Amino acid sequence: MFGLGKSEKKKNQMFKKILIANRGEIALRIIRTCKEMGIKTVAVYSTADAESLHVRFADEAVCIGPASSAESYLKIPNIIAACEITNADAIHPGYGFLSENAKFSKICEEHDIKFIGASAEMIEGMGDKANAKATMIKAGVPCIPGSKGILKDVAEAKKEALKAKYPVMLKATAGGGGKGMRLVWSEDKIEEAYDAAQAEAMINFGNDGMYLEKFIEEPHHIEIQIAGDRFGKACHLSERDCSIQRRHQKLVEETPSPFIDAKLREKMGKSAIKAAESIGYEGVGTVEFLVDKNHDFYFMEMNTRIQVEHTITEEVVHHDLVKEQIKLAAGEPISGKNYYPQMHAIECRINAEDPYANFRPSPGKVTSYHAPGGHGIRLDTHVYAGYTIPPYYDSMVSKLISVAQTREEAIDKMQRALDEYIIEGIKTTIPFHQKLMQNKEFRAGNFTTAFLDKWDFTKD
Repeated sequence: MFGLGKSEKKKNQMFKKILIANRGEIALRIIRTCKEMGIKTVAVYSTADAESLHVRFADEAVCIGPASSAESYLKIPNIIAACEITNADAIHPGYGFLSENAKFSKICEEHDIKFIGASAEMIEGMGDKANAKATMIKAGVPCIPGSKGILKDVAEAKKEALKAKYPVMLKATAGGGGKGMRLVWSEDKIEEAYDAAQAEAMINFGNDGMYLEKFIEEPHHIEIQIAGDRFGKACHLSERDCSIQRRHQKLVEETPSPFIDAKLREKMGKSAIKAAESIGYEGVGTVEFLVDKNHDFYFMEMNTRIQVEHTITEEVVHHDLVKEQIKLAAGEPISGKNYYPQMHAIECRINAEDPYANFRPSPGKVTSYHAPGGHGIRLDTHVYAGYTIPPYYDSMVSKLISVAQTREEAIDKMQRALDEYIIEGIKTTIPFHQKLMQNKEFRAGNFTTAFLDKWDFTKD
């Protein structure tokens, strides 16, 4: 995908050993690619993850602390120490945890360790959503109407809301995962919403900065996969539709989107490249957009890391995105070519949650496990029979991916795979996904981000 000439290869040295500062399926996913590239790996783990597969399959493993994320996977000194004692020359942060932590990226640089991700400056610039929006407006990327920067106070919020016109969305500038967000339908509700969102933002992010946007009703959540090199060039690898969400958390992703046509795909791809090149983005990332019913699209945010759902893009454009991350971090240039789906792929996130009890977490020991297989099925997981899902981290058990020539075939294949998938001892979201694959509106492609607000799968 990102080819090099002989002279270029001599200038750039590939990493000899990479430490994976993460856990679970993404850690295992990175280890697999490193092994294929002939790169040694170091796993780090908490005491709760001693029996995890990423520990078993890495070349070396270092315990970095107790079960608490704050004392292990988020403990920067422990991770740097593990890197130094194992002589790793690079760190791959995966997603979540420290993957978009500017301080961690900077500390890696100061210790002459390559952070396989964005620079501290890039993370800070794109992580602050108000600043990111201002940057995109300057670059000519379509943005949602709203405040130009961080709101000074609730009085300014009221003023900007009248300009944008209700309904509006209050958002934490350092937010993510639906935290620090409030939907406001009328002026008499904005003060209460502002105070609540600001307090939630401070608790979760230590930053109570707020900004405001026009609320786009029932949009599609479309993200464009991009890659950029250190020479200022970027390319895109088409889109993913992430509209099936619950409380701003993605449950199902697919590519290509049933809502996007070739003309819009081309237009959004160009905007994503413009966004990446305007900030000199280096590495793999995504530019996320909201697309309304009129096919008008608006910049939402940029993720400066690998995404959970990168798998479906890999399947339809036939490229290993983790490998590209590593190559770009080592200084290799992109080819400049854009990539488009050759197949259709769907990903279902299988979580240790009880969908019949409001998706309540269901940690515990997996007593029986049978993985689905067959043509066109991919399963990324770290779980096995006898493994205990710890209660301290994200509840994801696995990512189940189906790939086929058409969307209809991909859905049928996914439905068959879900029926084969056996996980006992804990509750999982498999029953939810089984119902979704049978839903007539979903199968017809008639869904938006509001789909799960209107559909009660327990009564379907």
